[in-house]
This record gives sequence, C-alpha cells and structure tokens, in this order.
Amino acid sequence: MGWAKYARGKLSLPVITGIFCALTFTVLLYTERITTSSSGFHFGIKTCPRRNAAKLKKHHTGVRELKSSPLDNPTDDRFVFDPEECSLNNGKWVFNTSIKPLYTDRTCPYIDRQYSCTKNGRDDSDYLHWEWRPDDCILPRFDPKIALRKLQGKRIMFVGDSIQRNMWESFVCLVQSVIPEGEKSMKLGRVYSVFKAKEYNASIEFYWAPFLVESNTDIHIIADSKQRIIKVDSIAERAKQWLGVDILVFNTYVWWMSGVKAKALWGEFANGEEGYEEFDTPIPYKLALRTWANWIDSTIDTNKTKVFFTTMSPTHQRNEDWGNMNGTRCFNETRPVMKKGHWGVGSNKDLMKAVVDVIGRMKVPVTVLNITQLSEYRIDGHASVYGELGGKLLTDKQKADPSNFADCIHWCLPGVPDTWNRMLYAYL
Repeated sequence: MGWAKYARGKLSLPVITGIFCALTFTVLLYTERITTSSSGFHFGIKTCPRRNAAKLKKHHTGVRELKSSPLDNPTDDRFVFDPEECSLNNGKWVFNTSIKPLYTDRTCPYIDRQYSCTKNGRDDSDYLHWEWRPDDCILPRFDPKIALRKLQGKRIMFVGDSIQRNMWESFVCLVQSVIPEGEKSMKLGRVYSVFKAKEYNASIEFYWAPFLVESNTDIHIIADSKQRIIKVDSIAERAKQWLGVDILVFNTYVWWMSGVKAKALWGEFANGEEGYEEFDTPIPYKLALRTWANWIDSTIDTNKTKVFFTTMSPTHQRNEDWGNMNGTRCFNETRPVMKKGHWGVGSNKDLMKAVVDVIGRMKVPVTVLNITQLSEYRIDGHASVYGELGGKLLTDKQKADPSNFADCIHWCLPGVPDTWNRMLYAYL
C-alpha cells in the first residue's frame, strides 16, 4: 500500500502504464511457447498498443510508399523482429523506391536463365521495389556480411524442388557480392550443387528432391506426370546426402500439383513399378511428409542441426482469381494484389493443412517459413514470358502466346525469393 501511494504521488500515468506493460509481457513470455513463424503455425504475443503508425505518402503511380526506411523512421513503433513474438505472415507490400536489390541478374553470375527476367527482356522494374512490411515488427534487412558471419564454419543446404532452387540462387546472390573473386567457387550438378565462401569456410548448397521422398522421376525426369510414381515410404537414398549439415531448409509442393491424383507406391520398385495405388494428392503428400518427419525425428541432432520448412509457393495461373477478367494468367502484371488475405487456386489449403498436422507432431523443432500468404499477393513477380522452356529461351512467337507459355510458377531474380531469404536470415 505504501508503494502504491508513493507511485500515485511520484509517477506519471505513462510511466505506470509502461511498467504495467513490461510486467504483463514478462508474464506472457514465460507462459507461452511459440515454435514457428506464421499465423497458421504461430501464436504471437503482441506488445502494448502502438501509439503511432508509420507515416506514408503517395507515390506518383498512386501506390503507397514509405516516407523513409522503417528501420530509421522514429515514428514507426513496431518492435524489432523477435521470433518469439512476431508473425511475419501478416503484413502488406509497400512500394519503396529507396529499396535497391543487393544484386541484379547481370552482377550475379549464378542465376539460371529461367529466372533472369531482366536479361531476358523484361523492361519494367517496379516489381523490384516492393518491400514486405509485417504488421507488428520490423523485418531485418539482409546484410551479406552478417549472414556470412552467421554461417562461418557451417553448411546450409536447401532441399526440394525448382522453387527451392529459386530460393537457393537468391541466397547465393545476396551474399556473393561481398566475397572477393578468389575466395568463392560454385560447383553445379544435376542433383547436388554447392557454392563455397572460402574465407568463411561456409557452403551454401542445393539438393534436388522435388518430393523429398524418392520417386521414379526425380533423377531421370518423366515429362508425363501421369507416369510418375512416388515412393511415399522411402527417403534413405536422398536423406543420406543431408547428414552433417548445420542448417537444412526443406520444401516440397510444385511437383505435387500436376494433377488431382497422385500415384503412390510402398516398398521397392518391383515388378516394373507395378503395385502402386492412386489417391487424391493430399493423401500421398501427407504420407511423404510423415516419412520425412520420421527421418528428421530419428536422425537429426538438435545440438548440431537446425531445420526449416518453407511452405508452398503459390502459382498464379488464373487471372480471374485477382479480378483481372481481361488478363492472361500472370502475364503483364506489374503490381501486387492489394486485397488483404487474397488467396487463389494456386495454393492448396489441404496440402497446407498436412504441413501443419505433420510438423505439429514432430519431436525435433522445425521452424516454418510461411511464405505462402505474402507470395500470394505477388502476381507481378513471376518469370512469365521472360524465362525459358526446355532449356531454351522463349521465341518471339512463344512470347506472344502467354496463355500457353507464361511461367507463373517460378520467380524473377532478384525478386520475391529475396524476401523469403530475409525471413530465413532473421531466424539464423
């Protein structure tokens, strides 16, 4: 009672409010345990109500733009990113001309032609200046030197499909510019590729495993998706390449979306691959994820290795999803969808639920990088007609036929995958 009487006499209301907020936050911090990064996987703790909002101004195109960097803006009262508090999944894309990519497809020699949109003729550049701004916290800018120091003496491996390769090449390009020519190397392979930063004794690796589990098509690719058979209970042959890695970043999605059903096989490929069963895709997807999860739980030493899982990267094949009734898929889209919570047919909620269910039951902690919602907005970021098909750049005739040839799956580099890597960087 004496202290309360003293406080009323000596302390101002804002100070008392601040003390109350701090005590409340401390209690919550010790009573909640948060393990993943998205709103679907993350039960975030919010600080006391914000007093001010970041000031915005109109860009000449009518797009909202940050008046200054949120990292330097004293009116921006979002808290600095903390994985125990912040959901990176909730936010908006803000147009910010002060943001310049850390590389281009001309300064980074490691970008596949499939993702080299500017070199392949894309002449608009607004898609390079959108910055993801979480609602509650500030996402750190990617600092190549700090990233390399975090990776010193370590191996980081991206495992998955061509979207994961998209992310891997982005990460390599984000760091390579600060490494002297004689201190870096790249070795490309059909299945396994590795970039080395010699001064830091660090390697940034990619391993091709589009289903994570084994199949009859992941090494020698079968173009006809109806002939693909997935060994949903077999992972050892692929997974032996993941042993000893310090940071593993997994994904699997695009190859599961080739049809409504998928062919699954248990055991060895015996009798000419007979004995498979055909299921609605979410069933073998979940079975494959369980096989992956069992391997992680039984093999990974959490004192040595940290595990991430990247959620599905949306495809934007249906322009009606975002209301452009006269458009052609993602072709000629030059700005994101601004409708909050936009979700198109290119993101499968059943597969998303399978990820939640499987990872939620794992013993080894897995940090989920939920890239799906923020990427759903970015209909403008795809390679479209500025990529390649079958190892060859599109001809002028093919470019004139975007309904058949626009790539609305993969992403231009630099571009959206750089934001995915900002998220990963924040957790490293």
